[in-house]
Amino acid sequence: MTEKQEVRLSVRRPGNAEEAVPIDDAHVPLFEKTIPWRPFRWYRNQRHYPGLYWSATMGTHVGYESLLELANLMFADFDPDVVSIRSQPFLIEGWDGDRMRRHVPDYLLVRADHSVCVVDVKPASKLPSLRVRDSLEWSRSVVEGRGWDYLIQTEPDTTELSNLKFLAGYRRRFQFDQVLIDRARARLRAPVTFSEAVTVVAEPPLGTLTARAVVLHLLWTGDLVTDMSTLLHVESVLVPR
Repeated sequence: MTEKQEVRLSVRRPGNAEEAVPIDDAHVPLFEKTIPWRPFRWYRNQRHYPGLYWSATMGTHVGYESLLELANLMFADFDPDVVSIRSQPFLIEGWDGDRMRRHVPDYLLVRADHSVCVVDVKPASKLPSLRVRDSLEWSRSVVEGRGWDYLIQTEPDTTELSNLKFLAGYRRRFQFDQVLIDRARARLRAPVTFSEAVTVVAEPPLGTLTARAVVLHLLWTGDLVTDMSTLLHVESVLVPR
């Protein structure tokens, strides 16, 4: 029996019921109505900072086990190509030579084209560790052998993260009138500065504050794009997607 045939993938359902299949039999519908493999716990003097993040992509909370996971989770939520995000989506277990390995990835991303990306989040300082490297290399071989993408994420660019944290305050679609959003899209059909965009959108019946929020929401949704490598300001150029 080959290593690939021995690898099994297990998901957990509400009530902690488990379902295991050979990894080659794992498809996107398997991950519907699943719960994270491990529960998220909070206790005093905890070394990490776990929590729940309200995901605009999912319309519900998605868990994270550290602030680094949260940062990368926000980038996934911001990606317009990502249509599903699942935290600690499954357990994979199988032989790596004469060693049995078990690993729970941090995130499973499903894109609009139905492709899958499995994500592990690690601080860059831990990547040189032989133990960490061997575990991640085995996970990569298993995931890519299934035909999925595999991504190791570390600390994001601090400027991009600052912009993203700011825009995330405008991510909730239900806070915006869809008629106003559609009207703003129709008015913003050419590159403009942020200041110009607010002025254009603020034409009656909107005021400046509401127009500003609408423009920031369109930046979050990807209807408008800008250079995230520099801090967002009034002269930032916004381009319709």
